[in-house]
Amino acid sequence: MPELPEVEVTRRGFAERIANSRIDAVRVGKPLRWALAVDPSLLVGRLVCGVRRRGKYLLVDLDAGLLLMHLGMSGSLRFDAALPPAGAHDHFDLVTSRGTLRLNDPRRFGAVVYVEDEGSPLAIKLLGGLGMEPLGDTFDFDAFHAGLRRRHAAIKQVLLAGDVVVGVGNIYASEALFLAGIRPTLAASRISRPRALKLHAAIRDILARAVERGGSTLRDFSNIDGQSGYFQLDAMVYGRAGAPCRVCATPIRQIRQGQRSTFFCPVCQKY
Repeated sequence: MPELPEVEVTRRGFAERIANSRIDAVRVGKPLRWALAVDPSLLVGRLVCGVRRRGKYLLVDLDAGLLLMHLGMSGSLRFDAALPPAGAHDHFDLVTSRGTLRLNDPRRFGAVVYVEDEGSPLAIKLLGGLGMEPLGDTFDFDAFHAGLRRRHAAIKQVLLAGDVVVGVGNIYASEALFLAGIRPTLAASRISRPRALKLHAAIRDILARAVERGGSTLRDFSNIDGQSGYFQLDAMVYGRAGAPCRVCATPIRQIRQGQRSTFFCPVCQKY
């Protein structure tokens, strides 16, 4: 599943290129996870003002309303002035005066939804429960630590839940916890202030480095131009079960938490 770094890499790949364009046509293919919620013809003629990100959602701001886009489990976006005819897994085309933005999603868990503004009921339903942005100035440490203190679940699960801090998916949660020296099974409420400070910094560091490396490509993620990400090559623990820890040489362990694989070093992550 594309996580926050992959979505941010995608956003950066087309945001400036599509800005200030006019929507000339909209093509909707097979149904996605959520319906567009507006007649596609009503979007024709509107202007694309810019592209933002909230968690794993892309927000395409129009001169009237906005589109909320989610890549789901296997989605990817392309933007080009001359794309080939839509294929079997191309389910949405936003044709603009500067090029076509196309969503390809083989599993169709993604979404493109129109809302009038971020205060609309549907926007609140999709965005209202999201936690702090980890890459922005609003990622306040005191609020982060307070959020952890209120949660008694394992810290890995709390990070994945997204209501304390948004966008720290499975890969990056394992990596941030390793960098902070925290065992993924430790209850979030038991993390001391000094260790929470390390985790806060580790989340910022891991996600920023992942964006710089173009995200992670484990299966089918590619950026707006079809290129793979390379952060997985730098992973300290994720996907390295049985391999020696890059710090202490102890074999990396793999466990299951909430149906997801977790990777950690039993020596470097004692607590």
